[in-house]
Amino acid sequence: MTTPATTSSLDQLKSFTKVVADTGDFETMREFRPQDATTNPSLIYAAAQKAEYRPLLDKALDAVKTGNFAASEQVERVMDRLLVAFGMEILKIVPGRVSTETDARLSFDVEGTLSKARELIRLYETNGISRDRILIKIASTWEGIRAAEILQREGIHCNLTLLFSLAQAVACAEAKVQLISPFVGRIYDWFKAHTGKDYQGVEDPGVQSVTTIYHYYKKFGHHTEVMGASFRNISQITELAGCDLLTISPDLLAKLAASTDTVSRKLDPAAVTNLEIEKVAVDEVSFRYMLNDDAMATEKTAEGIRKFAADIVKLGHMIQGHLA
Repeated sequence: MTTPATTSSLDQLKSFTKVVADTGDFETMREFRPQDATTNPSLIYAAAQKAEYRPLLDKALDAVKTGNFAASEQVERVMDRLLVAFGMEILKIVPGRVSTETDARLSFDVEGTLSKARELIRLYETNGISRDRILIKIASTWEGIRAAEILQREGIHCNLTLLFSLAQAVACAEAKVQLISPFVGRIYDWFKAHTGKDYQGVEDPGVQSVTTIYHYYKKFGHHTEVMGASFRNISQITELAGCDLLTISPDLLAKLAASTDTVSRKLDPAAVTNLEIEKVAVDEVSFRYMLNDDAMATEKTAEGIRKFAADIVKLGHMIQGHLA
């Protein structure tokens, strides 16, 4: 199916796919009218340093300074409240959901992830926000997936992020998580760095990875939503038109909005009926082996956790400075 190019490429894309804003910037969301929004520690750290968002930081600082919290807890408590404050403002703009990330340093800690997710949901609900509008972002480690499985049973919906392989995707689906975020651009980056090739269109390894996951889910009736993420160019986005959701950065949203190039649907659940796809069995042993056997997925998952953890530390240092 093709939508005539009488409207912007962004509006055409929205007819096939839920568009999500990958930003912490409120004005971007107002301009491009996405269905949902995603944030991560890097985006929140960058936004929290801008003058226009200082009131959110001040409110979080005041809530903790006047609360009965031990000094050792204050930075973490401010951080939780700041993440939720951004989420609440975002939910005033988008009609759907916001993804709020847990601490990447908990990526191998089931109990720590559970505690953090429950606290974030508690803060949202204390402020009158239904948990149905929140996705808790968790890294797609074995431990993260196990924590998400428990949270889903509690009615806490999860977005499994830093996902680079079919093994991770299948484990998430079998855990009945709400949504996964396969990272198209970071997969592309790895293959380009290792081969020197600038992949285009359907040859892009990141596009191929998401397409494989999408087809697998639809073939075997998994209800977990697929949200392509981490795009480097417009081609990666349009090659995945029809994916359940796509989370897109402000610069690429602007390019799509300014273009009237025709966008055709590339992913369609009806197209998987006749595909021959082998079912993958995933338990802890096979998951760890398959992930280990995939150098790209192993390296990019680890790198992503390190980078998000580093930005959590930077955010913590900034908060500590304000508390002092």
